[in-house]
Amino acid sequence: MKKRTAFVGAILSLIPIGHPLIIKTGLVLSSSAVMLSLTERVNAERTSKFYFDRGFEKGNKGDYYGAISDFTKALEINSSVGAYYNRGWNKAKLKDYYGAISDFTKAIEIDPNYSDAYYNRGWNKAKLKDYYGAISDYSKAIKINPNKEEAYLNRGFAKHNLKDYYGAVSDYTKAIEINPSYALGFSNRGSSKELIGDMQGACSDWRKASYFGDESAAKWVRNQC
Repeated sequence: MKKRTAFVGAILSLIPIGHPLIIKTGLVLSSSAVMLSLTERVNAERTSKFYFDRGFEKGNKGDYYGAISDFTKALEINSSVGAYYNRGWNKAKLKDYYGAISDFTKAIEIDPNYSDAYYNRGWNKAKLKDYYGAISDYSKAIKINPNKEEAYLNRGFAKHNLKDYYGAVSDYTKAIEINPSYALGFSNRGSSKELIGDMQGACSDWRKASYFGDESAAKWVRNQC
């Protein structure tokens, strides 16, 4: 029997400053700016926002190196959770997983309740095959936001790779409870069920994944069920 591969969910999208998940939406002046005059502070904030906004646009257009450069310039002026988060996102797109983890960690240090930062740090740890570390971060993301279906999916993926197939099935089930049309949740749950010998359950899940648009699951149904 051919072993199926579970798929990790995508990294969360780039976020603009002021995103509702960022609790501290304002720019935080670095300690080096404390002695600046009010006018100089305002100018510094405007300059930082300029680099932030430009970096955001570059990231959305696929210019990840340019985005990283601009977010770095913004951070040299003001320490911002959004700039660290988005710089980390762009590093992840360039497969600089260690650099991304460092930036998401900085974002978490500024805002310890930032669910998406934990999620994305976990995603990058999973890319480095640090599945235990990934599970820890996904669990923190879930504790902050219990309705984050991607976190359950990716925690299930990490458990699957650690051969905790029952734990993976449980997490995929949680993801499906949140999103009953989650094709990837059904597909991955079917892959884990196959490996614990539940072919009937696997085929049932693959059929549902196929119904919701997963072409790979449709092929598995034709070949295995």
